[in-house]
Amino acid sequence: MFLHRPLLSLRTAAASRSSLLSKCRPASSSSPHLATTFFLPDPSDENAHRHHQQLTKIVATIGPTSEQAEPMLQVVSAGMTVMRLNFSHATVEEVELRCANLQAAQQAVGVDNNMRAILLDTKGPEIRTGKLANDHSGHETMTLTAGNTITLHTSQDIRDAGSTESDLFIDYPGLAKCLKPSMKVLLDDGAILLNVQSTNIEQGTVTCTIQNTGDLRSRAGINLPLADISDLPAMSAKDKADIMYGMTKDIDFVAASFVQNAQAVRDIRAHIQDCANQLGWTSNEPLPLIVSKIETAGALTQFDEILQESDAIMVARGDLGVEIPLAQVTNAQKEMVAACNASGVPVIVATQMLESMSKNPRPTRAEVSDVTNAVYDGADCVMLSGETAKGKYPSETITFMNEIILSAERYADSGALGRPATHSFLASPMSRDSAVARAAVASSEERPDAAAILVLTNKLDTGLPKLVSSFRPNVPILAFVSSAKLGRQLQLHRGIIPIVGLDNVTNAERFKQAVGMACSMGYVKSGNEVVVISVTDDKEATMKIVTV
Repeated sequence: MFLHRPLLSLRTAAASRSSLLSKCRPASSSSPHLATTFFLPDPSDENAHRHHQQLTKIVATIGPTSEQAEPMLQVVSAGMTVMRLNFSHATVEEVELRCANLQAAQQAVGVDNNMRAILLDTKGPEIRTGKLANDHSGHETMTLTAGNTITLHTSQDIRDAGSTESDLFIDYPGLAKCLKPSMKVLLDDGAILLNVQSTNIEQGTVTCTIQNTGDLRSRAGINLPLADISDLPAMSAKDKADIMYGMTKDIDFVAASFVQNAQAVRDIRAHIQDCANQLGWTSNEPLPLIVSKIETAGALTQFDEILQESDAIMVARGDLGVEIPLAQVTNAQKEMVAACNASGVPVIVATQMLESMSKNPRPTRAEVSDVTNAVYDGADCVMLSGETAKGKYPSETITFMNEIILSAERYADSGALGRPATHSFLASPMSRDSAVARAAVASSEERPDAAAILVLTNKLDTGLPKLVSSFRPNVPILAFVSSAKLGRQLQLHRGIIPIVGLDNVTNAERFKQAVGMACSMGYVKSGNEVVVISVTDDKEATMKIVTV
């Protein structure tokens, strides 16, 4: 994709510009000394860096244009780490096809070296309008006109009669209780804005003024910015059934939509445990991990508590951009990513990252900047939605995203940005495992020939590689795990490459075999150094630096 060219350096141009400017302005003893280098390495040049592996992962949504065997193989080969299944739209038949083709693609490229995880994204407890009156086809719309008054109802009579331009059914019984005059109601992802004039709690109605003209379809989504909707259930009946079904397909993550508070995460975890019990799972079988999607203003107010209960966080910028002012979405994203980095919890940045590639073979400059800045901020993963689910260029999109990631990571590793803010993990208290993880990362940074950190996990415990990832090394983390399921559940963590192996091997042989496997898989080569850490059964933590 990239032309083979030398490193671009603008030192001469910068110096000439500085010289020209000095002639046009008076000399000053306080003039700053600029030392720009514009070190822009070619990501395709594997010899220009100590490793060639992207550290930030890609979550890709699989849909109609990528679910068949050949495009799935292309998507996997291009670098998809986690397959997202959107249960708002996917049928059982589609899920079966996608899971089968993912397994076939993994076998084609090598399972151990290309372990791909599956994320089930729930529909969530959404609030929607009712069916329009006389919408017999299911595709009819009605026009709401700016300046007109419309009454929102929660009664079954209006639901059965159908919604009209003056009376609109909303399927949330607590609507009148959570809204107050001057609050906003957004219809169909913010396409139509309503301003609340009055509420009648006894009748369950809300009277609004229509702020802009627009067409409304049946069962459109509703957003209630700043309203307290914490009484919504954590899961709908569909979500519960979908999670149970997903667990029969051995999914690795559940992305919980419209999480409002920490109790919702606890409720979902309890349901996952109930499903495991019904399926006859043993206590040693890892349960799906929970990714809490932050997409409402209410979730932002409860973010710290949600973060503590979650296994990962998704910055879901789509609905969040409807709930809060668009100009504030980036600010909220940066704060969430920073909080996740400080807590050692993986974070996914999602929505419209390379949206234009749904139709075009190249992204816009703004989209490239969006992905780049997500990497700089410290995202563990970046996500593709419609680009890979229904776009024209699914594998090309993943390839381009990986090139953006690698460019950003290598530029950051060059030191041009100074010490990145991602070194902000707060390991408190400083445990034995945290100490050895921090030491391993520090050693890899101080030794220019260090190409990887090898982590030898202890049976079912994957805490050590997660800790290493939290300290944000600039080299890959090869985590040797006892099962593919444990390995897949490490795939949301930045830099971790899970490898199944080293079972029934003595402690004395584990170091040697780990280095040998890293070499055979191509992650390190002769002359490289590797930092190897492990925790043994007798709770002894060790670190070695080995020259290959």
